[in-house]
Amino acid sequence: YNGTERFHPDTKEDRMSQVDVIERNMDGKNLQIGIVVSRFNEYAGKELYAACLEELKHLGVKEKHITKVTVPGALETPLVLSKLAGTGEYDALIALGAVIKGETYHFELVAEESARGVSRVALEYGIPIANGILTCYSDEQCKERTKIKGTDCAQCAVEMANLVAEFPIIDEFEDDDFNDD
Repeated sequence: YNGTERFHPDTKEDRMSQVDVIERNMDGKNLQIGIVVSRFNEYAGKELYAACLEELKHLGVKEKHITKVTVPGALETPLVLSKLAGTGEYDALIALGAVIKGETYHFELVAEESARGVSRVALEYGIPIANGILTCYSDEQCKERTKIKGTDCAQCAVEMANLVAEFPIIDEFEDDDFNDD
C-alpha cells in the first residue's frame, strides 16, 4: 500500500465494515509548496526554514517545486499567503516565523492576528496551510522548537495537500443537474 489508494481491508472485521478510510499519504513528489518566512526574529525563521526544507526534500518534494518568500514579520505573512494561494499554483503553503513575548501587549496582538489571518486564507482559498509561526515566551523556548516545528510543518503540508486532493472540487453546476426531466 503506497498511501495513494483507498484502504483495502485485511481482516474479516474490516471487510464487514462499510467505512471508506482515506489513509495518510506522505508522498510529496508531485506537490508544489509555497513557504512564507518572517524575517523578524531572523534566526528562528532561518532555522525553521532549514528544517522544513530538509523534511520536504525527504518527503520527495523537488526543490524546483518549492517557492520561498520572505516578509518583514508575522503580521505580513497572511497577505503574502493569500497572494500565493490566489495563483492556484500551490498544493499547500507553509508559514514560518516566531513571535517572542516582550514586555508589552503587542505579543498577544501579533500572535492572535497572524494566526487568525493564516486560518482565514486557508479557509477562503481551500488550501492547506501549515502554521509554523511560533509563539514563545523566550528565545530559549523558541530555539528549542524551531527544528521540530519546521519538520512538523513540512509533514503537515504534504499530508494535508494529499488529503485535500482526495476531495473533488465542484465549481459549477449545469442547469441539467437540478432538473428532474
